[in-house]
Amino acid sequence: MAVVRALLFLLTIVVWPVAATGQGQPATAVDLPAILVSRQLAEREQLAIGSIVTLSAELDATGHTGPGGPTVRPGGPEGPPLRSTPTRRFRVAGIYEPAPDPSRLGNQVLETRLHLPDLLDLTRPPATPAGAEHVQSINVALTDPADAAAFARDVNRQAPGAVAAPAGEARGAGPFLVLERFHLAIAAVTIVAATVFLLALTVMLVDERRETVGVLRLIGLPVRRILTQVLIEGVLVSTAGAMFGVVVALASEIVINRFFQWRYDTLLVFVRVTPEVAATCLAIAIPLGATATVAASWALLRRNALRLVRR
Repeated sequence: MAVVRALLFLLTIVVWPVAATGQGQPATAVDLPAILVSRQLAEREQLAIGSIVTLSAELDATGHTGPGGPTVRPGGPEGPPLRSTPTRRFRVAGIYEPAPDPSRLGNQVLETRLHLPDLLDLTRPPATPAGAEHVQSINVALTDPADAAAFARDVNRQAPGAVAAPAGEARGAGPFLVLERFHLAIAAVTIVAATVFLLALTVMLVDERRETVGVLRLIGLPVRRILTQVLIEGVLVSTAGAMFGVVVALASEIVINRFFQWRYDTLLVFVRVTPEVAATCLAIAIPLGATATVAASWALLRRNALRLVRR
């Protein structure tokens, strides 16, 4: 079944109160064409499965609250005269949750989904014969998404005038590519700044232990042995710190997603800590922590043992 989405601002929706409760529904209701409505639209217009709605392609179309009911004019009873526009009655067959879309963040998704023939009958201009309609874009779902690039090349080669591209390379994906590169730049700057801060902090911590290092030197432990011990200690500390950071990120992911999903009434995922992201963080944090510890200790171990113990 071909399903096409029609935005609410192109439609005038009027609900029969007798149908909204699911009781007293006319016998012909089952014969009406079925549509789907978004959850936000259903909540706003108090629609339920089985409700009868009237759709029109014009905002100022004639609407009725029921058979023989009053006419609804835009702007109230004294509004402008209504134009004669085609209207059709539909039955709400289901309520769906709209797919999350970052480009529409903060906007209420007030939509209906109709069968393609019903939508064409509703929106076709009177002078346009049936079958002469045109579409601007078509989305194609492939069995194997990895074939998207090859499929696009075949379409561009075999259908002159058509422009096919994978969804990630579509025109609307440009802002998100820029945002991704911006995040990458911010991440690089953050890692460099954190490394400098970590090195300075490690130098201060190692300097506080210079007496302990001096005693180890005086009892005969070679520099290589001390460096190995420092390296192991650095790896353990950096691993514990990295794991703690991952746990904090996972907890923050839950809090951030739930807050902003509630704030914007969407299922869009704002933060996602995947296993790949966690592994990348560990792969960066542990070597940096161990390297900073060894570098700070090496500068300390080059001093004379007596100077380290201040004798």
